Amino acid sequence: MAITTVTETYILETNESATGLYAASGVIKHKNDSMTRTLTPTSTPPAATHAANNVPLVAGAATIDLTALTDWGLNEADPNATGLKLQILAIKAKATNTAGITITPGASNAYNALGSAFSVTLMAGQEIKFYGNDATPDVASDAKTLDLAGTGTDSLDIEMIFG
Repeated sequence: MAITTVTETYILETNESATGLYAASGVIKHKNDSMTRTLTPTSTPPAATHAANNVPLVAGAATIDLTALTDWGLNEADPNATGLKLQILAIKAKATNTAGITITPGASNAYNALGSAFSVTLMAGQEIKFYGNDATPDVASDAKTLDLAGTGTDSLDIEMIFG
């Protein structure tokens, strides 16, 4: 299977009931400029490989090797992101997690998608999305791992687009 298109959409819209001076207006709507982007194998940046999986911790830890994403592809294929850049990363902590899970570049052969000091901790139900815009490093034998640290067998749902 090959990617034909990847569409990412983000809209943040807030409605507030007006009070005081604005009470006659009823509801005030705040809406950011919605963002939609479509990536294809030939776009800039490109989308060439998709990988998604639930990653459980083992004894509170896990390492993701971007060159060996066993069972991360469609029909349990094994995507390999070598030579590609991380274009989109979406991570969601399971609502049933008992503690935070921290995501960092790997201790060995670190993939510094967001810099060498990158660290984010997601508590149960939290999520984060990142758009690399072709500015991330290429995945390579010496730049390929992300580490997860937390408690027990808590887990994250992770989806990645490489190109």
